Amino acid sequence: MLYIVPTPIGNLQDITLRALEVLKHVDLILAEDTRTSGKLLNHYQISKPLTAYHMHNEHQVVQHLTNQLREGKTMAMISDAGTPGISDAAFLLVRECIKQKIKVECLPGATAFVPALVNSGLPMNRFVFEGFLPPKKGRQTMLKRLAEEDRTMIIYESPHRLLKTLQEFVQYFGADRLCSVSRELTKMFEENAHGTLQELVEHFQKKDVKGEIVIVLAGKE
Repeated sequence: MLYIVPTPIGNLQDITLRALEVLKHVDLILAEDTRTSGKLLNHYQISKPLTAYHMHNEHQVVQHLTNQLREGKTMAMISDAGTPGISDAAFLLVRECIKQKIKVECLPGATAFVPALVNSGLPMNRFVFEGFLPPKKGRQTMLKRLAEEDRTMIIYESPHRLLKTLQEFVQYFGADRLCSVSRELTKMFEENAHGTLQELVEHFQKKDVKGEIVIVLAGKE
């Protein structure tokens, strides 16, 4: 069996009892970064074999892992933070397991965009998750398409690109479009900034931005 196990997005207490139980009893833990995951596992005194599984090696190792699963091993997949598969590797291995009739079980748990969406004050009944936008090729095409989107949009961004992205949003969506920017969710310096795109550009021009970023953007009226 393959377990997909969400891990905390910041505060280490945001892990379920069931997730800890699974991590303690599997034969192998697949981790996006074994060093990062090692800190979490050490905190909860979990000592299990770790192997790297991420978007740069998943094509090479997926068959080897499914072979082990068919032989009876149980594995848990975790990412650096949140739920594996949400802007992280997981899809290829899950798809191959389903194809080979290997049982997959995904535990409920943390993912960054849910608290960001709820904190945004924007409509939550209909939304679209876009993950990270293309950094170069296809970016303008994507922004033009999103300019016509009438659902609330959720976008991940890195801190060093946040200001440039907000400025682009002003260009494509208009300065008065409502937006929310959440960063450092569940951590000591959590921030949820609300306002128009222009107000948020001015806000983050004055700051040294750090932490993981979730942008929640109002849809077109």
